[in-house]
Amino acid sequence: MDKPVKRQYFGTDGIRGPFGGPVVNEDFFARIGKAAARWLESRGIQGGKVLIGRDTRASGADLVRALGVGLNSAGASAVSAGIVPTPAVSAAVVHTGASLGAVVTASHNPAADNGVKFFGADGAKLSDEDEAAIESFIEPSDGKAKVVPDDGEELPGESILESYVSASTKILPTKSLKGWTIALDTANGATCNSSSAVLYFMGAKLTCIGDHPDGQNINKGVGSEHPGRLALLVVSSGARLGIAHDGDGDRCVICDEEGSVLDGDEVLTILATHALARGTLVAKTLVVTIQSNLGVDAAVAAAGGRVVRTPVGDRYVAQRMRAEGAALGGESSGHIVNFSVGPTGDGLAAALKVIEVMFETGKPLSRLRKVLKKFPQVSAGLTVREKKPVDTLPHLCAAMTELESKLGSSGRILVRYSGTESKIRFLVEGADDDVVRSGLESLVAAARIDLDVL
Repeated sequence: MDKPVKRQYFGTDGIRGPFGGPVVNEDFFARIGKAAARWLESRGIQGGKVLIGRDTRASGADLVRALGVGLNSAGASAVSAGIVPTPAVSAAVVHTGASLGAVVTASHNPAADNGVKFFGADGAKLSDEDEAAIESFIEPSDGKAKVVPDDGEELPGESILESYVSASTKILPTKSLKGWTIALDTANGATCNSSSAVLYFMGAKLTCIGDHPDGQNINKGVGSEHPGRLALLVVSSGARLGIAHDGDGDRCVICDEEGSVLDGDEVLTILATHALARGTLVAKTLVVTIQSNLGVDAAVAAAGGRVVRTPVGDRYVAQRMRAEGAALGGESSGHIVNFSVGPTGDGLAAALKVIEVMFETGKPLSRLRKVLKKFPQVSAGLTVREKKPVDTLPHLCAAMTELESKLGSSGRILVRYSGTESKIRFLVEGADDDVVRSGLESLVAAARIDLDVL
C-alpha cells in the first residue's frame, strides 16, 4: 500500500486549520491561489477558468475572494459559485469545462476552522503529487500579517446549484418518495438548499434540523459528527430513515427507522452486497480504507466479491477505484464514492442509493444493515502538541508489539496521525472484545507517556 506523498500544507483532504492562523488567512489564500494558477500554466493551461465554491462559514466569503485575487493575478480566471455542496463543484468543473475547481471549506470541523480542496478538470481531487507541485509555486510571505485589500470588485459568479439538484433528482424515479417521511440534518452547512430541494421534489415529507446557517453554527451539535438529534427526530416523526450531512455535503450518516445510526461501513456493505446479488458491482470490487471494519471484507466475500484497502482519505479510495476498474468505494466516516453518479464523495447521492436498495428489496434499513456483522472494534484519539514519528515512541511501540501478539491473525492495530487535526488516532480490532478494549487502553496509556498530550 503506497504511502501518501509528504506535503507541507496539504493534508489528507486539502488545506485546513483555524481561520486567522498561519495558513488559513487571506494572505496565504492569495498566495496559494497564485501558486495554483502557475501550476496550471506549467501544465500548458493559461487563462483557464477556476470555479470556486464554499460552505456557510462566515470566513468563507473573504477567503474565496482572496483565493480569486491570487488566481487572477497569475492569469487564471476565477469564478465564484457561491454556497454549494462540494460534489456540486466537482461535477460542475467537468460540465462547464473549467480547468480547476476549489471549495473553501473545513468539512466537518467547527466554524472557527476553514480550508480549501482542489479538483482537477476531471472532477477528481488532486493527487498528492499535484498538491506537492502547487506547493512548489507558493511564494514566501514577507512576514507581515496583511490581508488582501478591498478594491471594490467582486469575482464574477456562476450558478451551478440548479444543475446539481437536477442531476440528483434523476437518481430515483420521479415522485418515488411520495408517502415517505424523511428526517434531514444539513449541519447548517452547504446542503441546506440542495438536499431538501431534491427530496421535496421526489415527494418526500421532511422534518429538518440544521437548516438555519448563520455563519457560526455549521456542524454545531448537528450534522454527521453529531447524529444524536437526528436519531431522536427519526423516532419522533415516524420517519423511514434519517440523513445527516457534514458541513460541505460530501459525506452522510444515515439512521434507520428505529433511530440507530449506520456508519459508512454499513452503508457500503449494503450497497456492495446488493449490487453483487444483482450482478452490477463493477469488477466485483469494493474499495475501502484501512479504517474500515474487517466485517466488511467477510460480508463482501460471502456475497462473491472482494475488498481492496487504501490509506485513509476518500481521494485515495477514488484513485484506487480507477486503478482497479471499480465503481464503488468509501470510508467508514461516511464518504461514499460512486462513479455511477459522480467522480467524488456525495452524501446526498449515497443516501439516495441506499433508498434505492430499500425500494428494490422492500426491506427497512434495520434489516438491511444486518448484512454486516462487525468485528469488535474500538478507537480513540489524543490531541498532541507535536506529531513525532510513531516508530520513535518506545512505550507505544512496546505496547503495540504486545497487543499484536495477543490479537494474532484475527485482529489488527492501526495507529496514525490525523491528516487534518493535531491528533494521534488509535484503532484496535479483533475477535475478543475484552482483549480489544484493554488493548486500546494500553496503547493510549503508552502514548501519553511518549507524547506531549494537550
